[in-house]
Amino acid sequence: MPATAGDLRRMQRDLDSAAEALSQASDILIISHIDADGISAGAIADMTCERLGKEHTVRFEKKITEETIDLVNSSTQSLVWICDLGSGYLSEFTRDDIIITDHHVPDPRWRRKQTVLDSFVGIRHLNPHSYGMDGSYEVCGAGMTYLLSKTVDPANIDLAYLAVVGAVGDFQDSNTSGLVSLNRTIMADAQANGDMVVDHDLRFFGRETRPVNQYLQFSSDPQIPGLSDNAAACLQFLDRMGIKGKDGSRWRRWDDLAPEEKERATEAILDMIPENDRGRAFGEMYRFPDQPAGSGLRDAKEFATVLNSCGRYDDAGTGLRICRGDMTALKDAERNRSDHRKYISSAMSYIRDNHLLRERRFIQWFDAGSEIKETVVGIVAGMVLSSGECARNIPIIAFADSDDGVKVSARANRSLVDRGLDLSQIMKTASELVGGYGGGHTIAAGATIPADRKEDFLDIVEDLVSSQVE
Repeated sequence: MPATAGDLRRMQRDLDSAAEALSQASDILIISHIDADGISAGAIADMTCERLGKEHTVRFEKKITEETIDLVNSSTQSLVWICDLGSGYLSEFTRDDIIITDHHVPDPRWRRKQTVLDSFVGIRHLNPHSYGMDGSYEVCGAGMTYLLSKTVDPANIDLAYLAVVGAVGDFQDSNTSGLVSLNRTIMADAQANGDMVVDHDLRFFGRETRPVNQYLQFSSDPQIPGLSDNAAACLQFLDRMGIKGKDGSRWRRWDDLAPEEKERATEAILDMIPENDRGRAFGEMYRFPDQPAGSGLRDAKEFATVLNSCGRYDDAGTGLRICRGDMTALKDAERNRSDHRKYISSAMSYIRDNHLLRERRFIQWFDAGSEIKETVVGIVAGMVLSSGECARNIPIIAFADSDDGVKVSARANRSLVDRGLDLSQIMKTASELVGGYGGGHTIAAGATIPADRKEDFLDIVEDLVSSQVE
């Protein structure tokens, strides 16, 4: 059910209150997540505070831990702004003057612990779930952070494109092959400010940076029958279409093709894809024309991947510099991106070669142990789910070792969510029953659990999934 006019009025009232708190703060601690959404959100918050002339510090965190909670509660800064994190831990924060701009499912214990006499001003909690919206596809953490930034000063409309990067990085455009709801409002801001162009195009990854033959070869979700994973067939296809793969000695990219070449190739490719998959193959793509050509920043999907490759390898600061327009950071980002590509490819091969994927009636899972970083195991789980190498009609659960136990990442397809699946609730409930903690979105969630409770955890998850979707 869409947000009502009353919901939107309440959201704007809360945005106004948070903007006033920012304007009155003397110094600010910004804490943000390390993925593309979190880095985009952190950058928006950083530039908002800078433009306000506020002394501020930016920290990036993989997740909310006891140490993070202590950091927030003991901070000497007059205000703490938490971006793309925090909603799941509202009841753990004890200090006043906290702003949270997040989109994950909120901690249900928070308001239960309040009395009716409380005014709830200690934490200004800005989350779409509080206003009748779904944070898994209607607006992301960077989007909520941008809405606050724009409330602070309408001139901050020039930061809207970063919120689009965050939304695309969280796959919020995947279900309908385009952004919807508040994301679409933010998208319109980016267009109106001249920072973004909406293209209708094939939705595969790498249209700006990959040679056109590899753009087709590595296509996925959906795959192109006969072309995906077949280098020779892709070259033959281009030849059959009368499309030159090279311009002199340089390989052409998808975005280098003339409009008539794109149209010809797109029509042929869509004819090769099963009809029920074509909606995922073609739709809106978001381009930032002012970004340098070939940098990986002109396309929203690729921009998000650049940020992810920084944050997932302990270099979120480089992603922040890129969002701030520091092009000298691109060299560091390219190293991160190259490492990221190699690592993801190696992780996928490791799962495949070692036959790690296991299947139960209602879930499938793999345990990567220490072989896959906890910071990327969720990305790998999502790629396995969309690879065609596993069942798409049941959720996938992935385990990876972490310093404080075992990191769990859960992913599902939108069709399961439409049938009632809520991975956030499942991860939260199952993890707490085995002595851990978790949360997230209906379609993508995570947890941390004790290392010796994985089988118990899987049993509980299986029961919870079966009760929601059977």
